[in-house]
Amino acid sequence: MNFSEANDVPALLRISPRLAVLPIIHGSGQFALTVRRWFLEYSFDCLAVPLPESFREPVEAGVLDLPRASIVLQPPKPNFAASEFRSEWAQGPWNEEDSDASDPEDEDPETPPTSYVPIDPCQPVIMAIRAAMGEHLPRAYVDLETDPFRPYSTVMPDPFAVRHVAPEIFAAALLPSITRPPDHQTRSRIVHMAMRLRDLETRHERTLFVCSVLHWPWIREAYNQLAPSTQQSSRNEMSAKISLPEHDVVQPAERFAVKDRTLMFLYGELPFITGLYERARSELENDDNIQIDGVKELLIAARDSYRKELGNRARRVTPLLLSKCLQYIRNLSLIHRRMTPDLVTIVTAAKQILGDQFALHVAELANTYQHGNREPSPPQSEDAPLPEVTLGIDQARLPDGETHSLVSRLPGPPLMWQTIQLQRRATTYEKERWKYKWNPYSHCSYPPEDARIENFRTRVFDRAQAIIGNDLAKTEKFTTSVKDGIDIRDTLRHWYERQIYVKVVPPSRGVLDACVMLFDSPADPRKYPWRTTWFAEHNEESTLALFASNYQDEMVGPGIGLSIYGGALFLYPPVVIPDVWVDPRIDYAETLEERLIAAACLHSRGREIALLSPLPPGSGWQRLARRHHKRLVHVPLNSFSDEQVQQLRMVHVLNGSEIRSFAADFIRHV
Repeated sequence: MNFSEANDVPALLRISPRLAVLPIIHGSGQFALTVRRWFLEYSFDCLAVPLPESFREPVEAGVLDLPRASIVLQPPKPNFAASEFRSEWAQGPWNEEDSDASDPEDEDPETPPTSYVPIDPCQPVIMAIRAAMGEHLPRAYVDLETDPFRPYSTVMPDPFAVRHVAPEIFAAALLPSITRPPDHQTRSRIVHMAMRLRDLETRHERTLFVCSVLHWPWIREAYNQLAPSTQQSSRNEMSAKISLPEHDVVQPAERFAVKDRTLMFLYGELPFITGLYERARSELENDDNIQIDGVKELLIAARDSYRKELGNRARRVTPLLLSKCLQYIRNLSLIHRRMTPDLVTIVTAAKQILGDQFALHVAELANTYQHGNREPSPPQSEDAPLPEVTLGIDQARLPDGETHSLVSRLPGPPLMWQTIQLQRRATTYEKERWKYKWNPYSHCSYPPEDARIENFRTRVFDRAQAIIGNDLAKTEKFTTSVKDGIDIRDTLRHWYERQIYVKVVPPSRGVLDACVMLFDSPADPRKYPWRTTWFAEHNEESTLALFASNYQDEMVGPGIGLSIYGGALFLYPPVVIPDVWVDPRIDYAETLEERLIAAACLHSRGREIALLSPLPPGSGWQRLARRHHKRLVHVPLNSFSDEQVQQLRMVHVLNGSEIRSFAADFIRHV
């Protein structure tokens, strides 16, 4: 039974009754799913792939070794001359209408590139070989042996569209824009593949050919030109009718492992998304929406990694912020005329919404291939482990240290590499070196943080003043003015009198000049070993006494340490006071919080002291204040934004005023 009798494969994708073709875009996870779906929906007895025979053994060994990553390299001939390389690129007429065709003179004739095949689970050709090997179907490698290899690719639509559009409709929509290959080598390969397909259909009844969408119309054309009479004639007669290509003498292909951190340059999809495809395959999960849901999972995994590294210094990544980040990603993708985001879009959105530190975790996790070895891999045929190569942008550094330029045998759409500015994370060696060079007799604050904390102190003062005024408020019957507003409670209470009551808030007396902020109460003294008193540098700053974490435990730059406030005392206008942590007059205080409150009561000129804390002051703190004839005015900490408070708790300590000239290059917003 052939395809015509079964009437299942769409007519547009049938080259002959015995031969079906599936046009794909290389490096697309969505087309890899389409290939797998075709193997489940239709019945085939042979698979043809656009790779030369010299790649068969290492490629299939790499497929058996999945989900481990590997690459198959085929170096050019060692005695390949520069003039021969230049003439190879220049063979055949160039299509003047194809503006994407590169000039042969632009290539480096001295270093012919090494061709490679990525063993990528999201590569449709690799998926086809994997499925055929699982079904024990014969595989035919029908491409021409070429040395050197010249790839042919162009800009194509987002392959995610094939999720909602049938492959034949997707291919038909692209057909008017597919130009004839401009170079002689690609045209020779097309003729050779058409000839091999003619040969395969004589031996198999249902052959599937998986090839690039850029090649399939011209392979069909070459196939039709190879008439059956031509195929049955001798090779000399065939050569007289049509120019048949000849195989080049090539080097043997060799398989290598790939350094994990360079998988970004091998895979068509993000390594993180590729890992999700492999996880879904091994656990029999639904993987239809992984390309979109994988972005959400990437952000959630980055949030967990971000919290693990920064602890209580991490910004709260709420579902609302994540939804805004996803909306930003969608908008950027639409601006770039894409249905799915690339890495630059994801990292840019994470940086704009959640800051550099979170974006750094997103970028690192996106380049992490977390397949987890959930499925057992067959033992490798080699006795020793595979040698490892390090990949770059169209380059590879081999185990012997040599660097080779690369071209893919399965090229996807051209990529445009971009640069994103992110504050990198300091290494352990750098932190130890900065800590070793720290001068213990010189330190100061970071002015932008001083301005923020002083503005916050002003807001706490204003809130405390309002609370003091509310405590003095009284109500009276309405006569000629509503004064400070209608008192609804007293009006309803005296409703039977048919009288409206209004509020009268007298102006508050006294001046607030002391504010105690307790961010972590009760505070663990072991967690906050750094205790100091800082004096104001100018009249717009407060005298500050604080207890915080050790700034040398978190070095962020040369002469720059990061500490976290546990609590702080602000005296404004600034005054000169003894160091509150060694002042014997308040040695009766037992805890860090009590010592700050006692110092505020001792040095405050006003009767009231603003106290910012999570809970109202207890009886012990109230007695301490009455001892100095003071009163604590409680301002709830939860009346301010958690994110704002978290940012204010971070204080950078500089090892001298000269550090301020370059501190902004190392201090990043979490």
